[in-house]
Amino acid sequence: MPRLIDGRAVAQKVYAELREEIANLKSRGSIPGLAVILIGDDPASRTYVRAKDKMCRELGLHSVKLELPATTTQEELLARVDELNRNQKIHGILVQSPPPPQIDEAAIVRALDSQKDVDGFHPLNVAKLALDDETGFVPCTPLGCLRLLRESGVALSGANVVVLGRSMIVGKPMALLLIRKGIDATVTVIHSRTRHISEICHRADVIIAAIGRPHFVRTEFVGEGATVIDVGINRVDDATNERGYKLVGDVDFDAVAEIAGAITPVPGGVGPMTIAMLMSNTVKACRQITSSSTPG
Repeated sequence: MPRLIDGRAVAQKVYAELREEIANLKSRGSIPGLAVILIGDDPASRTYVRAKDKMCRELGLHSVKLELPATTTQEELLARVDELNRNQKIHGILVQSPPPPQIDEAAIVRALDSQKDVDGFHPLNVAKLALDDETGFVPCTPLGCLRLLRESGVALSGANVVVLGRSMIVGKPMALLLIRKGIDATVTVIHSRTRHISEICHRADVIIAAIGRPHFVRTEFVGEGATVIDVGINRVDDATNERGYKLVGDVDFDAVAEIAGAITPVPGGVGPMTIAMLMSNTVKACRQITSSSTPG
């Protein structure tokens, strides 16, 4: 069996580091603050928001949770974002995705103060990622994947890494992150028009699956000893489960685990790291905003 990459354990290590930095910030009169906006009553989104709020409180962060009705208009949401942009107690702002159809999500992201965009989706933060500017914010899931790889001792310099998926949430920022100087991976991005997918993946040292299709990555995709990071969280029917479904990744875990050198489980792999990196980005935002407002 391969080595399991335990996202929960690595997340706890991140939290231990953050507690020290939070204590240091508090000693200087700053408490990192995160505001999360939830529009509507999507059960999955509500679960994520609850988990984020719980972790903020456990770490001693200032947490604001705004729950708005599904009928909220674009103008009303923009007004709330503007209030949070100007609120000096808030250092990070996150609008839970996906919003209701009447909301232009891209416009909301652009309206955020880029210094408080802890999700890393504002155009300025995307540009900073491309420019290797460390003051920007990297989306939480790719940042979590990188931390898992580093904690697992995976040698990324010169490694052949395949990223399945080209979304702005995972695939594109993951590729930009991996090719940064100092990380120096060689990256191939797989998408819906890519030919010979299994052959390309089979040559990879590392596979990062973020394609949103349950059990898409099968044994023929994975070379002996490769590291597999499974970002996918998919619901599939399961009559044996009291909920009627189970959560599976984009990787056929049971089969691929026989071949891989290291692999993340679902759940318990990338998921815990996404929240950990959101907390980390919030603390970073507080540190940077506080530093920039301190007289020199």
